Order: sequence, then structure tokens, then C-alpha cells
Amino acid sequence: MAARIAYRRIYEESSPRDGQRVLVDRVWPRGMTKADAHLDEWLRDVAPSTELRRWYGHDPARFAEFRRRYLAELRDAGHREAAGHLRDLAAHDTLTLLTATKDVEHSQAAVLADWLTG
Repeated sequence: MAARIAYRRIYEESSPRDGQRVLVDRVWPRGMTKADAHLDEWLRDVAPSTELRRWYGHDPARFAEFRRRYLAELRDAGHREAAGHLRDLAAHDTLTLLTATKDVEHSQAAVLADWLTG
């Protein structure tokens, strides 16, 4: 695995220590320009499905169930290729997963970081 896997909000300033910067949201972050994002990749297909994202609604009380459902989605054919690509990135470089979510501790980026290191 990578020397380091981190996650944070895309609105925070980028750093040379970020390594590969990958946006893991399905929709583009509001108010963020592509130039300001300093992305290496945008992996929409690794993000939770629209249905799961809407059900979750970033409610921390639902996070455990969101995590369980999201991990199941990562094993599905629709996510498998993107998830494998993310694993490949993590194996070769420091990786920072980016999200627009305000509560990053209860986000798909947190779930992905744990999944990649587990």
C-alpha cells in the first residue's frame, strides 16, 4: 500500500505532501474551478451511488449503515473497475482522497481510506 493515504476537503489548500490528489465525489464541488482543485484524477465511478448518497444525507447517525452499503457497492460491477484503479494508485504513491463534504470523518473518503489501508 501507499506510504500514506489521507482524506480531506477539496476546498483546503493543496500541498506537495498530498501525492496523488483524487476527487471521490460523484458531482463536481460547488464553487471549485478545475484549476483551483489541483487534481490528478476525478474518479466519479468510485463514489457512492446517487440513491445511497441521497438516503445517507450525511447524517452521522446513519454512517455505520452507509459504510456497510457503500462497501457492498464497491464490490459491485459498476464500481469494481474504479475501485481497482484507486487501489493501484494507493499501491504506488501517497494518495489524498478529496471530497466536498463538510464532515469528512463521516464521508465516502473516510470509508475509502479505511478500505484501502485495511
